[in-house]
Amino acid sequence: MSSFSFIHAADLHLGSPFQGLAMKDAAIADLFMEASRRAFSALVDQAIERQVDFFLVAGDVYDGDWKDNKIGLFFNREVARLERAGIPVFLLKGNHDAESVITRTITLPKNVREFPVNKPGTFTLDHLKVALHGQGFAERSATENLALAYPPLQAGWFNIGVLHTSLTGREPHAPYAPCSVDDLRSRGYDYWALGHVHDFEIVAEDPLVVFPGNLQGRSIREQGAKGAVLVTVEDGRITHERIITDSARFAETAVVVEPEDDLPAILRRIENALENIADVMQGRPLALRIRLTGRSRYRHELLARAQDFRDEAQAACHRCHEDIWLEKVEVRLEDARGDGSPEVGGQLGLDGLLCLDSASPELLAEAEAKIAEIAARLPGGLGAHELALGDHAQALLAEARELLIGRAGGTR
Repeated sequence: MSSFSFIHAADLHLGSPFQGLAMKDAAIADLFMEASRRAFSALVDQAIERQVDFFLVAGDVYDGDWKDNKIGLFFNREVARLERAGIPVFLLKGNHDAESVITRTITLPKNVREFPVNKPGTFTLDHLKVALHGQGFAERSATENLALAYPPLQAGWFNIGVLHTSLTGREPHAPYAPCSVDDLRSRGYDYWALGHVHDFEIVAEDPLVVFPGNLQGRSIREQGAKGAVLVTVEDGRITHERIITDSARFAETAVVVEPEDDLPAILRRIENALENIADVMQGRPLALRIRLTGRSRYRHELLARAQDFRDEAQAACHRCHEDIWLEKVEVRLEDARGDGSPEVGGQLGLDGLLCLDSASPELLAEAEAKIAEIAARLPGGLGAHELALGDHAQALLAEARELLIGRAGGTR
């Protein structure tokens, strides 16, 4: 068996909005918005520099249907660079770019080959004795076990299975193309190139079954280093290494507040919590969520002056590192005033504020409809995802309740 190398990527999600960013600095917001494109360009750079023999993407090149052809033109430009370097590209459609989802097209270079969606198909690289087997999604939802219908291995060749799947389940990812590792093993392939799950994971070693994760984190749910996998095969022996491509990161930190901490003390605690944050950033801009926990005598003041405190927290972040940008500040503090003050809602007769804490299904439905209406009016990049405002209706209502209580007189 010959020696060769290839890049296994998945979940590029080109055209995806970033979620939860409320940055006042337009240049920084643009930096995060363009991160997914820069990540893919960086991966193409790596493929050319390392002179890999082929390049495969296990689903979700795009995040959904295109508003215009800009995303398609960008992808065409990048894979054309691979064509000029003599690197073939193999694509598989996932749930986000299923055949029924993407309605626009741009003619791609001749080095790009797509797996069929109505049944499994096989591509061969005869000079390497490599066979790639895969089936893309015809519809956004694929609930059947696709792996069991994949063709038999080609004996004496290196066989790769390409599949967009959640296997037996990987929360919070939808259960698409469900199957077990034993189902994959039953095909006898040498390597399984999976997609759909956004965290890097070596699922199994025999055979090697890999989720490379996505190329770029897009929200606070997708933290840490992101990238693809370089696979090298020498005389049948397989080795792999991660190629990190992300150009911006998300992280969160919990800051425990003591009852007597005033605003300057809380800000010092934030700075102390970020002492080693450069290790997480690794030279990249960071969108940071700060969660305040514990008990505080100043809880209501913080809630009533939420924007002022957010600005102070941003300043504290910049005292630690110039490229830390607040994604959100969560105030999850218990009241520690200890002065016997009644709840402001009851004191002022504002019963509606208290109801927000346990909203009825009717109120939740009304809130969700209003959130959807607002999100649809947000500028490009925001409001284009189900979490455009950063939280679900229940959490947003609870946050509104706390803010109104603070502003209604819950200060000392």
